[in-house]
Amino acid sequence: MGGTAVGTGLNTPEDFSRIAIKEMKVITGQDFRLAHNLFEATQSAEAILGASAAMRGIAVSLIKIANDLRLLSSGPRTGIGEINLPAVQPGSSIMPGKVNPVMAEMLNMACFQIIGNDTAITMAAQGGQFELNVFTPILAYDLLSSIEILTGASISFTEKCLRGIAANRERCEELSKQSLALVTILATSIGYEKAAEIAYTAHRKNRSIIEIVKEMDIMDEKKAEELLDPISMTGVRK
Repeated sequence: MGGTAVGTGLNTPEDFSRIAIKEMKVITGQDFRLAHNLFEATQSAEAILGASAAMRGIAVSLIKIANDLRLLSSGPRTGIGEINLPAVQPGSSIMPGKVNPVMAEMLNMACFQIIGNDTAITMAAQGGQFELNVFTPILAYDLLSSIEILTGASISFTEKCLRGIAANRERCEELSKQSLALVTILATSIGYEKAAEIAYTAHRKNRSIIEIVKEMDIMDEKKAEELLDPISMTGVRK
């Protein structure tokens, strides 16, 4: 503001920047400040690029979270089904009774758009030449768009999905008891080879680890139950 073409402020009325910024504060209620270096601000888009990159990083993390929740809620009978997501939009045009994880999918799409905006901002930021970057319109538009999208999507996802997530306790217990990974804790007690044999046997017979340990009489039953308790293994009781 007030740097004109290359940051010198040539042909700008005296005190223009101070007056203009003061008026902008009154109109918008935002704390606008004059750039410390008008030359740098005119030719470089580093500040916008940094802000966009930060939102891109958040978007990447949110995509991962949304994907994890979609997989954890998959089912109800042939998926993982460890959690239940709120049925925001129950029903399907071709599958009666189907409930889609629409809020997680919404968050995915919003974040895809933010990443796309960041790519456009990156291209526009590097497109400037010498003392001037003429691509500030798309820089400003996509940055403000990303802010609006990230804010709206985060609020909607929190209110309509995140707060309503519930654990499927029975399914969690079922999967934890059937998991072959439980054998890991036995390796330090009976050795790797014996633990591997138990895992192979449990898988072949479609039985649980604790059942095979008892059947093979590997160790005292009480000790086996204590070692193979998923809650004790995860340290939740602590």
